[in-house]
Amino acid sequence: MADSSGDHADDRREEELEVESNYKPPPEKTIEQILEADKDDESLRKYKETLLGEAKSGGIVVDPTDPRKVIVKKLALCVAGRADMELDLSKDLTQLKKQTFVIKEGVSYRIRIDFIVQREIVHGLKYIQKTYRLGVPGVTVDKMTHMVGSYPPKTEIQSYTTPAEDAPAGVMARGSYTVSSLFTDDDKHEHLKWEWSFDIKKDWKE
Repeated sequence: MADSSGDHADDRREEELEVESNYKPPPEKTIEQILEADKDDESLRKYKETLLGEAKSGGIVVDPTDPRKVIVKKLALCVAGRADMELDLSKDLTQLKKQTFVIKEGVSYRIRIDFIVQREIVHGLKYIQKTYRLGVPGVTVDKMTHMVGSYPPKTEIQSYTTPAEDAPAGVMARGSYTVSSLFTDDDKHEHLKWEWSFDIKKDWKE
């Protein structure tokens, strides 16, 4: 939700998107292939086994009724000194817009995504977010792309938290916004796509 009024901010975004478009993901590998590579290097082999943990045994399935490798569970808006504002992404996504976050203008915040990885390692997870101003259809006021990384399957929830960012401030910034979020990966698999809303106000209690 960075202020999009400055030319420098637009230039930075264009440069980031250009870098992203030139990025070529590495070939996807199974757990077995990762363990097999460099198997003669004892220290490297032990490091990989420690890193992969229980995933090296293969077949980790947290929810057998869900065929996805990545199950996105929750989005949280995190502000220091305040309780996290959370969206449950395991329920009806069409109802999310009814739960509107209130954000104080100029506050520093982070976004945390909680997810489960099952069955196989997932390579190059990415979180992409586009923000639109309510009443200004079709105009993106901000876009963020965060490289989340590669994750092995685990029985417990794993998390990614974005770097801190400042909400815009001032009379012109106050108002209602809608956000289109996408959790994807290097192979362009859409693990989850959802929309949510927030209001920027002068203070938390408005």
